[in-house]
Amino acid sequence: MTVATHSPAPRLTRSTPVHLQPASSGLWRVLDAHGHILGHLERAGDEGEGRWRARRLNPLRRQFQSLGEFWSPDDAVDCIRYL
Repeated sequence: MTVATHSPAPRLTRSTPVHLQPASSGLWRVLDAHGHILGHLERAGDEGEGRWRARRLNPLRRQFQSLGEFWSPDDAVDCIRYL
């Protein structure tokens, strides 16, 4: 039996009212202070490249909208929060 392992959550350097929950290897749910899913943060490329993909949940359509790639997890999370 294989055990799923999750990458450690990226360290956010800005104070933010969200937290990250592992979804799969290299993918985290971005949750607001009430535990509602705002979107996904995903590592893009290998760990050395340091790029991050942001996807925002559109609850009316029940799908995720790609917001692009960013050089820091803070920038990606900010985009998810403010869009």
